[in-house]
Amino acid sequence: MNNQKKPLVLIVDDNPQNLKMLGNILKEKPYRQALAQNGAEALDFVKKKRPDLILLDIMMPEMNGFEVCQKLKQDAELSEIPVIFLTAKTGKKEVIKGLKQGAVDYVTKPFNSQELITRVSTHLELKAAKEALIEKVEELKEANATKDKFFSLIAHDLMSPFNALLGLSELLLEEKDINAEKREKLLKIIQQASKTGYNLLKNLLEWSRFQTGRMAFRPEKINLKEIVSANFELLNSNAVAKNIHIFSTILETSYVFADRNMLNTIIRNILSNAIKFTPEKGKIEVVCCEKEAHIEIAISDTGVGINSQDINKLFRTDITYSTIGTREETGTGLGLILCQEFVEKHGGKIWVESELGKGSRFYITFPNSGP
Repeated sequence: MNNQKKPLVLIVDDNPQNLKMLGNILKEKPYRQALAQNGAEALDFVKKKRPDLILLDIMMPEMNGFEVCQKLKQDAELSEIPVIFLTAKTGKKEVIKGLKQGAVDYVTKPFNSQELITRVSTHLELKAAKEALIEKVEELKEANATKDKFFSLIAHDLMSPFNALLGLSELLLEEKDINAEKREKLLKIIQQASKTGYNLLKNLLEWSRFQTGRMAFRPEKINLKEIVSANFELLNSNAVAKNIHIFSTILETSYVFADRNMLNTIIRNILSNAIKFTPEKGKIEVVCCEKEAHIEIAISDTGVGINSQDINKLFRTDITYSTIGTREETGTGLGLILCQEFVEKHGGKIWVESELGKGSRFYITFPNSGP
């Protein structure tokens, strides 16, 4: 055990023999020790170095143990240090007084070695457990705050497609004399807004189910070419509308060990983004490379690319990063966050290489076999 990680026990007693005896008893455990012969010395020590526990004699001259404990508990930074009183008095009145002052326990003199070690060990374990719990609570608070902010941003982004749907549909209903060309243009905008809202809600639902543990995870051996081809068919109309050539060099013999629904979501989202940010007559290619323990999938496009300073924003939930597509397509960035969480669920990785004006390449790794 690293010396700095060993619990530090401060022993406070005006009797040098007691200090020596207590020190020898505690040597049985991997504790660091510090010694003080009076209350003032003990208080001076704890201000410079925080012990994990204090063994504190009650009967000391000038400042007794009760007074030392009271001063410790009055200091917000020192009040959580557990104090065990050392006393020759076993009367109920003295014990109650000590506990009221804030002590967690007491040990009577003459000392029983096993009793002392057991009490010290127990309270050090309780302190460590309490600190771990507090740390976990803070982590959960931070995570919840991030999610609250994220949902707030998503809710704001949902307003755009619905505002378009409401506004344009009302326009179509109210203006009876709109010519065919303008009507078709408005209907295309409505259709695009509907797709944007639907895709956002679909990703949001999947992300919510995953976060709450309601999404099944059933990894199996899957033919990668079949998954990629199915998503090509699903998104083909989007690619044809922009005259984008999408193709794959993945072989029939390429397999991954993954959850089918999650893999489909990952491929669909990355391909959809590639189409969105690739201009007319562009190209999108899907390839894979089999490594020793995993398979690496790369989806590259000849799109607009991403600024280097924006790449690290792509997978963060505390901010929303999205840009307009080459045909004014909108998004929220939720799809990539979902991809990252699904990939990491499989023990894989996702990252991107991009050059502004030349395109992007997203990499994903998956196990190529089961456990």
